[in-house]
Amino acid sequence: MFGIGSTELIVILIVALIVIGPAKLPEMAKSLGKALGEFRRVSTDVKRTIEMEAEQADQKARTEQAKKELFPETDASQAAPAAAQKDAAPVKDQAEVPAAGPDKDKA
Repeated sequence: MFGIGSTELIVILIVALIVIGPAKLPEMAKSLGKALGEFRRVSTDVKRTIEMEAEQADQKARTEQAKKELFPETDASQAAPAAAQKDAAPVKDQAEVPAAGPDKDKA
């Protein structure tokens, strides 16, 4: 723990007992314990949040890489013109089909 040995810890406790006094030492120890516990909880929460965000970013990158490997021809630049051509072609064919139908009936 912090690289402090048992001898150093005893010296620190004796100095704290002399400086703070025997009446307030238990209160100070309790406050210090609560503060360290809260710090540990907050640091664990921050660490967990950072790891979760990193995992989500990694998952998103792997998903994008898999999409590129599975569908190499559908890039963002190619997808819009291809979709416009697909939409335009059936409309043109449908417009010509009814026009040809009534001409056959008249003949």
